[in-house]
Amino acid sequence: MFEKKEIIYSETLGVCQVAELTRLAAKNGEQVLYYGLRSVADKKKVSYIPVDHHQVLLRPLITYEKARELEGNPPENLTELQREEIEFVLSRGQK
Repeated sequence: MFEKKEIIYSETLGVCQVAELTRLAAKNGEQVLYYGLRSVADKKKVSYIPVDHHQVLLRPLITYEKARELEGNPPENLTELQREEIEFVLSRGQK
């Protein structure tokens, strides 16, 4: 489970921050825990993804070393969001 303020990668938003963890009501009235994700590139973009059983790929950011490797030898099938992730990680430097 990701924590509030953690910066992660979402296949739909790209690099984003977990802005909140919130409970929203499902159709059956049951409360479901959701990540409130805010895009780092466009603060106006927000997405709510269920913490459990989500179908959207959510993962930690790639490492600085992996970003340097991909920058030097990018695969042909890299998406624009993946390219933004590489740039974001490299701009933060080694941490």
